[in-house]
Amino acid sequence: MTDLAAILAIARKDLLQEARSRAVTVATLFFSAVTLVMMAFAIGRDAALLRAAAVGVLWVALAFAGVITAAQSFQSDLEEGAFDQLLLYPVPRSAVFLGKLLANWLYMTVLGLLITPVALTLYGARLATGGLRGPLMLALTLALGTLGFALIATFYAALTANLQARESLLPVLMFPVVVPVLLAAVRASEAIVEFGNLALAGGWLQLLTAFDLVYVVTCTAIFHFVVEE
Repeated sequence: MTDLAAILAIARKDLLQEARSRAVTVATLFFSAVTLVMMAFAIGRDAALLRAAAVGVLWVALAFAGVITAAQSFQSDLEEGAFDQLLLYPVPRSAVFLGKLLANWLYMTVLGLLITPVALTLYGARLATGGLRGPLMLALTLALGTLGFALIATFYAALTANLQARESLLPVLMFPVVVPVLLAAVRASEAIVEFGNLALAGGWLQLLTAFDLVYVVTCTAIFHFVVEE
């Protein structure tokens, strides 16, 4: 089996497993909806303030949903003994990481595409740019932002999977590292939605791409140390 085939097979396994159980889907959709509604009530009735907060609240909802997704992707395998079997495959252990990453990234991207219109509508925000460039750049921002988040979340989920306090340690360890990704994603989204400044958004997207490249190289290179027995 080639490395690419192993990566796709692992991602397919995780996605099919979630399609059958729907445990993460129900939890993340419910949690995202509650986050959007509760933050709207907390901000109040100021329409301008609600519009300004829309993008930030959207990424908060995605961030917490991403923690649930990454943690569950390893926990379900550990409970069934499947993770040990994955490590026995005659492929580099980085392929296991990339397969898990691909599944988590696809899930987070789809979730982001689903809840973004809901968040913008609920908070009274809309794209400041006409045509297709604005929606396409916003979709690209979601893809790059969720990729960076999924990279860190998947790596630290593997690091804490065998620890007793993993539910508490995972967000504590990963959020300080993922702050640059979230900041760049929020600023790029804000430039697209609130200001309609696609040039400014492009600058933040370049920075976001650089973060993603650094994280993917670093996490892939040291993942085998994380899963060493």
